[in-house]
Amino acid sequence: MRHARAIGVAGLAALVAGAVAFAQSTVEPLEENPPVEVSSLDASALAALKQTHAGDPENGATLAGTCAACHGLDGNPPEGLPYPRIAGQSERYISQQLALFKSGERNTGLAAAMIPFATPLSPQDMRDLGAFFATKSPGAGIADDGLVEGGAYDGMKFYEIGQQLYRTGDAARGVPACLACHGPAGQGNPGPAYPAVAGQESAYVERRLQGYRSGETSLGDRHLFDIMAEVAAPLTDQEIQALASYLQGLHQRPDAATLAAIESARASAPAPAPATEAAPEAAPAEGEQPTTDEAPAQG
Repeated sequence: MRHARAIGVAGLAALVAGAVAFAQSTVEPLEENPPVEVSSLDASALAALKQTHAGDPENGATLAGTCAACHGLDGNPPEGLPYPRIAGQSERYISQQLALFKSGERNTGLAAAMIPFATPLSPQDMRDLGAFFATKSPGAGIADDGLVEGGAYDGMKFYEIGQQLYRTGDAARGVPACLACHGPAGQGNPGPAYPAVAGQESAYVERRLQGYRSGETSLGDRHLFDIMAEVAAPLTDQEIQALASYLQGLHQRPDAATLAAIESARASAPAPAPATEAAPEAAPAEGEQPTTDEAPAQG
């Protein structure tokens, strides 16, 4: 069954505070700094990424301990938490988002909780963290296959609404297919830093799509935001929830070579030996009584 997921402002603040406290109690705490205003953060963080080299996943692994409390040790967050899955995300996308946190451009909602974690990172640290998580395999959840009753999607499975929008969009309303940017299997595009979305937590996807639909952002450069805002604007709550559910269950199937190898292994496996048939019992000689534990039936 599909359940509405809503988090009150008070509950959200408590959740963020609890996650930060847990992170600081389970890993070596970051150097404490006094609170800073958004305006005093490093506005050059994003531009500084251009002066870095390719990320080092080994160094990224040493930095990733602080991320584990919310995002999991391998970038797959514990089930039920409202944090994004970052395993398998591209190095470029992760480093860009960290720079936006450090600059204070992403400062709304749960993004605000990332600012103190991103602030101490150097641009190269961001690349290294991105390289580390890019090596990890993303997991996936379960898509909602409950039947829809009534409305334009009557009789469809709930996730099929999202699947239809992801694969073909809705030309009549100007909604493009999501796969045009995020790929047929949801693996994203590291060139323009379009994120991977396969297996992403549904609560996170729903929250982000609602943010895009609102058209409001704290980002200074609205170019990529406005692309998504235009896509999300016509979507209903039901469609956003269905897209989130579909993406949560989306994962790559084994490729053709892997499937062929599996079938070949099955075909070449030795057949099980046939069961040995018991020899038929000899009939008793004429006049001899049957030798069984039961007495013969009486006539």
